[in-house]
Amino acid sequence: MLLFINALLVKRTFMFKWFALVLCLCTTFAYAQESEDDGEIAISAVPASKDAIYSANNNINYKIDLKNTFNTRQTGTVGYRVLAMDDKEIIQKNENINIGRKGSKSLTLRIPPQQAGFYKVQFMVNFPEYDDTVRRTFGVDPEKIKSQHAAPADFDSFWEKTLADLAKVNGNFKVTEMPDSAQDNRRVFAIEMKSLGDITVRGWMTIPNTTNKRKRFPVLLGLPGYQVNLKPMFGSDEDLAIVVINVRGQGNSRDRIRTLRDDYIFTGLEDKNRYVMRGAIMDCVRMVDFIFSRDELDHDNIMVSGGSMGGFLSIATAALDHRVKLCSAQNPILCDVKALPGKVNWPLRDFNRYVRANRGLTLEKLLDNLSYFDTKNFAARIKCPTLVGIGLLDHLAPPDNEYAAYNNIPGKKHMIVFRDLGHEVALYYKNYEGRWMRDTFALF
Repeated sequence: MLLFINALLVKRTFMFKWFALVLCLCTTFAYAQESEDDGEIAISAVPASKDAIYSANNNINYKIDLKNTFNTRQTGTVGYRVLAMDDKEIIQKNENINIGRKGSKSLTLRIPPQQAGFYKVQFMVNFPEYDDTVRRTFGVDPEKIKSQHAAPADFDSFWEKTLADLAKVNGNFKVTEMPDSAQDNRRVFAIEMKSLGDITVRGWMTIPNTTNKRKRFPVLLGLPGYQVNLKPMFGSDEDLAIVVINVRGQGNSRDRIRTLRDDYIFTGLEDKNRYVMRGAIMDCVRMVDFIFSRDELDHDNIMVSGGSMGGFLSIATAALDHRVKLCSAQNPILCDVKALPGKVNWPLRDFNRYVRANRGLTLEKLLDNLSYFDTKNFAARIKCPTLVGIGLLDHLAPPDNEYAAYNNIPGKKHMIVFRDLGHEVALYYKNYEGRWMRDTFALF
């Protein structure tokens, strides 16, 4: 019996060692297999044109760089797919390619010439072990883009009456210094005033400390983005006042209008006279009134600046109030509004939700009313030099809509395009804006 037990133990020990060996071999094989299969085909797509803006007579060329990080040669395809801004396919092409182990390859993809406009392009790599797509946007002769939708016939009279309605409201400006908030050698003031509809709106002003009682500071008027609560703005400029406003329904100006974030964009839009943006634009004009009421501010040198909704407000304010000397708008929304359906989710998603909740209301009716607030219609009435910045990958303010507004500006203007950005601009824009403002205002 003892011999049998010893034999059994030896057999089990042998089986355990054999199992451990098999497990080790399997683990080693799996690790080797995983190491061999682990990798990617990195792809970069760089346009031949710096800003991805091309002429209608030329090919749209992109330099494609591929890098294979696999431990094996990869054979597959690389190609492109061009879409209109409403995602309708225009052209697609693929070509075979192989890249050695840990190798790289460069090539040029040539897209045939296209008509004036903007286009989405997808650069695709397809290999047995890896697929990837890089999405970009390019433009062709964008200065030729024109809206297919005219401004309402009574656009000017509508806004003349709105300005007259604002003039009937006493601004009742109140200014309170906030010594505890001072910083960067700047004094801080809280602003309160009455605007269209006798609604109270608020803002902030910061002014450099000075012993010169006769000093007049040029003004940067900052306008808010969508549902943004602006606070006092500071900076190192010792010769510039910075004024910001929270328009009705935003920030510290929510006394009468308090909406959910997603509801603000359509508040009152069933009636153009009650639409929240009518009052918001007048709030910005009223802030220009405030600037003109202050002896320490230079009434001849005012720049309005803002991004997104603030860009829209900047163009609208400069169009309606020619006391503004410079206008800067980054990624302005609500450009060529009747051309937005099919291109963007916002604000169309919220407009459609509003239509469903209100019997008898249609999207067509909303867009008709929104035409009175279309950035492109305001742009045609701007008289001051204007700077605009856009991102070609913007999913809220598509570049063709942006150019429909920009091309309407009749006077001096400059566009800065960021080919790889969405609803934003790079620091380069703000630096350019600052130099442009200081040169224009002779702040040397």
